Amino acid sequence: MSTMRHLVLRLLVSLLSLLCHVNLSLEYSLKNCIIDSPEEASSVLVLDCASRKLVTVPDDIPRNAASVNLVYNKLQKINRNDFAQMSKLIILVLACNNITHVDDGSFIDLVALETLSISNNQLTSLSGYVFQGLSNLTALDLDGNQIEFIHSSAFWYLTRLQTMRLDSNRLQRVVDIQPILQLPQIQNLNLGSNHFSSFQTKDLLLNEPSGLKVLGVSNNRKLEMFSISTPIFPLLHTIDLSQSGQDSGMKWDIPDKTLLGNITHLYFRFPNILFGDLQKVLQSLDSLEYLQMNYMDEWIKRDLLATVCKIPTLRALNLFYNHLHKFLMDLANCSRLTELDLSWTYIKELPKGSIRLMEQLRSLKVSTNYLAKVPDDIKSLPSLEILHMGSNVISELGCDDFMNTTHLAELYLINNHITKLDRCVFESLPDLKLLDLSYNQLWTFGDTFKMGLHKLEFLDLSKNVLSSLERGAFQGLVSLKYLNVMMDQISRVPHKTFDKLDNLETLIVSIPCDYENSFRGLERLENLTMYLSITYGLKCPLSSDFEAFYHLKSVKVFTVICSGDNHNMPLEVPMEFFEAMRHLESFTAVNIYNSAPQPDTFQFNHRLKSLTFGKTDFSDLDPELFEQIPNLETLDLSESKLKSLDFLAQADLSALRSLKLSGNEINVINETVFQFLPVLTYLDLDNNPFTCECSNAGFIQWVKSNNQTQVVNAHQYTCAFPVAMKGSMLLDFDVQSCWMDTGLIFFVSSSSLVLLTLLSSFIYHFLRWHLTYAFHLFLAFLYDSRNRKKGVPHRYDAFVSYNVHDEDWVYREMLPVLEGEQGWRLCLHHRDFQPGKPIIENITDAIYGSRKTICVISRHYLQSEWCSREIQMASFRLFDEQKDVLILLFLEDVPPQQLSPYYRMRKLVKRRTYLSWRQAGQHPGVFWQSVQRALRTGDALDTDIC
Repeated sequence: MSTMRHLVLRLLVSLLSLLCHVNLSLEYSLKNCIIDSPEEASSVLVLDCASRKLVTVPDDIPRNAASVNLVYNKLQKINRNDFAQMSKLIILVLACNNITHVDDGSFIDLVALETLSISNNQLTSLSGYVFQGLSNLTALDLDGNQIEFIHSSAFWYLTRLQTMRLDSNRLQRVVDIQPILQLPQIQNLNLGSNHFSSFQTKDLLLNEPSGLKVLGVSNNRKLEMFSISTPIFPLLHTIDLSQSGQDSGMKWDIPDKTLLGNITHLYFRFPNILFGDLQKVLQSLDSLEYLQMNYMDEWIKRDLLATVCKIPTLRALNLFYNHLHKFLMDLANCSRLTELDLSWTYIKELPKGSIRLMEQLRSLKVSTNYLAKVPDDIKSLPSLEILHMGSNVISELGCDDFMNTTHLAELYLINNHITKLDRCVFESLPDLKLLDLSYNQLWTFGDTFKMGLHKLEFLDLSKNVLSSLERGAFQGLVSLKYLNVMMDQISRVPHKTFDKLDNLETLIVSIPCDYENSFRGLERLENLTMYLSITYGLKCPLSSDFEAFYHLKSVKVFTVICSGDNHNMPLEVPMEFFEAMRHLESFTAVNIYNSAPQPDTFQFNHRLKSLTFGKTDFSDLDPELFEQIPNLETLDLSESKLKSLDFLAQADLSALRSLKLSGNEINVINETVFQFLPVLTYLDLDNNPFTCECSNAGFIQWVKSNNQTQVVNAHQYTCAFPVAMKGSMLLDFDVQSCWMDTGLIFFVSSSSLVLLTLLSSFIYHFLRWHLTYAFHLFLAFLYDSRNRKKGVPHRYDAFVSYNVHDEDWVYREMLPVLEGEQGWRLCLHHRDFQPGKPIIENITDAIYGSRKTICVISRHYLQSEWCSREIQMASFRLFDEQKDVLILLFLEDVPPQQLSPYYRMRKLVKRRTYLSWRQAGQHPGVFWQSVQRALRTGDALDTDIC
């Protein structure tokens, strides 16, 4: 016996050890990472391990991860096996660490990797085999290291590399980048902020021309010479020389301008290049289309813009961060421009004639300046399509400001001082599609949007000072799809405010306490966000104006936020508001409910997938709230004063994938509740006051062992109780101390449990109905024998067994006929059961005190425990007395396969007479006559089927 016991114990220990070993590789037992896309974990596993103070790469990263983000940690070295067998990894971010060394072959298994970032670390050199295996890499970022040496074969394996960043390192010789230029698919190379003293193509010995298209050599402050004298860059179209060159000046040497015949984009910022050389550069580029020049005040003072405007191919000019207020007339000759950026140029006005001749100009940016009005020159730009004038000091718009800009499609006036709009302001803009007037001081816009602007699709009026909206204020915007009128001071939204907005899809609106039915006609609205403004002491009539929401039939996303203080004020969104929203998929309520909503709130919203409540007390949550939303996938009850998760076992949340319960008052969790969430993949329980005692042992084990649900930051959960363990980690609690450590007791109890389980399973599967039948038959025998001795007569003609969901049919259809017309005496449990008496005794007395039993059967009936007991007792009486005492009435057509779980019912249907209310059709009289005949029949058994 002792030998056997030790053998079993060793087997169990081995099994537990194996399970523990397996758990180390499970996807959802991560100590230092979060899975960003749990709903797609089976196919695309995205891990966020950022800002975790990690000094080494975590050893529990799943081998099938597709993306790993390790940014902002304290990694010092990448070891050979850190990313072993991760053949599905596509993105790896190691930026902002302290990495000084990467072992050769560290990435050899990353055959699918496409993006690798090791920027902002402390690498000093790149060995010949550091990137071995990265045959599919397309982007490599080594920015912000201290690299001085690159082995000649370091990039041999990067045959598909297209983009390389080597900014902010210590490279000194241009020959160091020769291996990069030899890569067959290289297109973008950034070498900014290095220590090059010269960049001359004659130093590069390439067997064939490079495919490089973009070259960045910005911020090389030691650069003396930039020379392209050999035809090695035939495809080069972009050069960035911003802030490069010594203080004494950098020499630009391009002896043959055909070598730069494809240059279309050129970037300069703080360039240390002699003025004359810069002029030669600009004059030698015959294909330049885009020019960016920032912080170039000194050169602009020397008439640089005159040279720029003579470039015949130039189409886009970016001059932000320059002081142009005195030199704007120099732009007069840039008549061929299609894009002009004058943001942050300190201008107070545009002189007449400065841009008037730019008849092809399509995009103009004059944001963040000191313009007090719309410049006159803008009024004469007929081709203008995009105009940015945000962050100026414009206080008024005139009727002729946009008179000639008839092709304007986008107009940005955000963050100005505009106080009102006249009807005529936008009348000449028939093609306008986007208008942003947010963050102004509008107190009225009159009839501006009642006529015209028929193509406008986007209108933002948020953060203005309007106190009220007018009826039909936007009725002219027949194409509008997005409208934002979220304002802090709004006090009136009258009836028909949004009339005629038949195409509106998104509405963000502030709703005062006295709003009227404002949403009529918005039948295409899909996204509604409401900000409720509540004044202390006033009750918002949100619970009475139901009709306001009856027209929102297409809403999919509904967000309601109370911006005031609703403390001690009854406020909620009643279910009538949701009645028309049959397509609702997402609902968010912040600071709206003082307590959990009523259980029937979402009875009309069966498509609801996401539910979020903020600043709500859910301590009185009724699990029936979720019964009507079977498709719910995301539930956020953070900071809701929840103390238990027991509601999960009672609610129907079988489709739930994401559950957020952070910031609640949960101490102990029974892990069995998660059995009722079969597809849960994301669980957030952060910032709860957990108890580190044996009551949480099962939950701790579940967190460590389950391979489906990611418990976010579980390894950072701390103990709040008992006081001695406060601050320690929840998952560090020794659950083994909760189990009995006596080997013999463990063996006996385990063996007994196994035997009991096997015996119980055998009885349940093969003998349960026989035992149940025998038990109830014995009870029936005792009851019948007792009543025979007493000679008790029948008090009722029939006992009616029905489910509470069918009570309406019983009282409306059955009682008027059987008791009212036919005169039978019926026993109903809601009416005739004796109060205070045990339910099972009431049922037994009712069945044996009636001549017959009528079972009103529906799907609800089959699922009811008490109805099941009633029909069992009635059927036992039938077999005990051998009398025709049972009448079956089916309210619904129930297929035989659905009766299979109800063994007794299926057997009775096969052998007994039953009546179908649905088959009665338009002849209920015949049905009730059949019931009457069944009640009048004698005791002889009849097994015919109707």
